Amino acid sequence: MSPEPLPALAVHGLGKSFGTHTVLADIDLNVAAGTVFSLLGPNGAGKTTLVRILATLSKPDRGEVRVFGHDLSAEPDAVRRMIGVTGQYAAVDGVLTGTENLRLTGRLLHLGAAETRRRTAALLERFDLVDAADRPVDGYSGGMRRRLDLAMSLMGRPRIVFLDEPTTGLDPRSRRDLWSAIRELAAEGATILLTTQYLEEADQLADRIAVLDGGRIVAEGTPEELKRLAPGGHIRLRFADRHLLAAAARAVPTAVGQMDPEQLTLHVPSEGTAAEVKHLLDCFADLDIGVEQLTVHTPDLDDVFFALTGHPSRTESAA
Repeated sequence: MSPEPLPALAVHGLGKSFGTHTVLADIDLNVAAGTVFSLLGPNGAGKTTLVRILATLSKPDRGEVRVFGHDLSAEPDAVRRMIGVTGQYAAVDGVLTGTENLRLTGRLLHLGAAETRRRTAALLERFDLVDAADRPVDGYSGGMRRRLDLAMSLMGRPRIVFLDEPTTGLDPRSRRDLWSAIRELAAEGATILLTTQYLEEADQLADRIAVLDGGRIVAEGTPEELKRLAPGGHIRLRFADRHLLAAAARAVPTAVGQMDPEQLTLHVPSEGTAAEVKHLLDCFADLDIGVEQLTVHTPDLDDVFFALTGHPSRTESAA
């Protein structure tokens, strides 16, 4: 029997306080290698504080963190060699060109001149920055600056990449371009820990999601597993007249109180599976109740966010 694969990130009992204010309390996480793991949470939930600790930029008060088996507290240099970090705001030098920013990063990582040149050329190509490579970064768009920032974080070939709200402030096209880059990284086997204020982003990119609220993990699972935790899933049916609507309401006891006579619609609580839809339509067919329109509404991550944290999604500005 082969041993269990080593997790990319293992966090146990992690805690952090600032004075009397507890920012993180007993955080447990296990992130499998080669996956995208997303942290969601309202303003002040502790997402950025957690990322700073994992990236060795801040020390926890208690708990244990291991990155590919290396203890973060005892072996911080070994951990730093395995990670890349991209924050909410692009950490690039606007006076330097794109090429110069990347080569500076290579020198700081002691990659050697030849390897630095090779990786710089490869990353400029990968992130579609070749045409802008010799222009000062001050003239780059927000999306170009963010792509360059991500490229710089990959110069050292990290095994795990921390992306702390990397698409904040980007327009929809630039955001989707960065999504494509993140998907490519994951497809190549990189492990990615992503914090984001965009619920659609987590839904699109993450293999697993942890919801952080008040410094605690309140739920964890795949996007589909989390959606099942939120109420509100239903099948919406529209009928030709009030007689058919009333007959349908009598036929479905779970739809009591879910009838809208003005819109001629009936909401039937449901997870929206194909089996449930078929059963409902078969029931109406047997009773000769015609359905004009059917739509399935399932909870999204916004519903999950509100149900689990009690807050609408907001931009995180501090912790």
